[in-house]
Amino acid sequence: MPPGTEILDQEKTTLLADLTDAGSRVLLLAGGDGGFGNSHFKSATNRAPKRATKGFPGQERRVWLRLKLIADVGLIGLPNAGKSTFLAAVSEARPKIADYPFTTLQPGLGVAEVNGTRLVLADIPGLIEGAHAGAGLGTRFLGHIERARVLLHVVDGAGGARAAVAAWRVVRKEIEAYGAGLAEKPEIVVLSKADLIRTAAAGAARRALEQASGRPVHVVSAVTAAGVAEALSAAAEALGQ
Repeated sequence: MPPGTEILDQEKTTLLADLTDAGSRVLLLAGGDGGFGNSHFKSATNRAPKRATKGFPGQERRVWLRLKLIADVGLIGLPNAGKSTFLAAVSEARPKIADYPFTTLQPGLGVAEVNGTRLVLADIPGLIEGAHAGAGLGTRFLGHIERARVLLHVVDGAGGARAAVAAWRVVRKEIEAYGAGLAEKPEIVVLSKADLIRTAAAGAARRALEQASGRPVHVVSAVTAAGVAEALSAAAEALGQ
């Protein structure tokens, strides 16, 4: 199993094992007793015994395997916010990128270098309102960022200040409703697509988002690389803390 695999009982209510480290081993069930074949009873006087013993069956049970990616930084945001573009800009990952929502259908991983430190980033499909209850791709992928130590919240800045604040609030509401400690993780807020908006509009959106979130906001453009290094450095600093 890949590191990050959880083993759950058939009802998906009890965690039987959590394989978080490479090389982890766990014994879930005892194997059966194969019994003795006729060669076991062979002797000097009985070279071809017609005797054998039946074995005993091993234990059986049904389990669920659930993979949760192990990453330092989890990328969250609404569909088409620019998460995949950001991941492609900072790492060698090549996720699918297009100008329509739900381009990302599977989680992706990338590795970025920041001041000599390696950061593993996980990109999950965009969240929509009701994701915690299964809307859109819902909880199918939210579990992948449970193990991330820092969240990097990408907000589309092309729609203006009000739209950016509304988008941030939708995603925050969903991760708070989902639980699992996501809302308590350090959050780096990034206002993306700065290359598509005027400097004054970007400044207004940044100030509005900072007021709403109570956090510093990094204005970035993954296309021109403006602000990307600063956002990654903030994520690395949060990890260090």
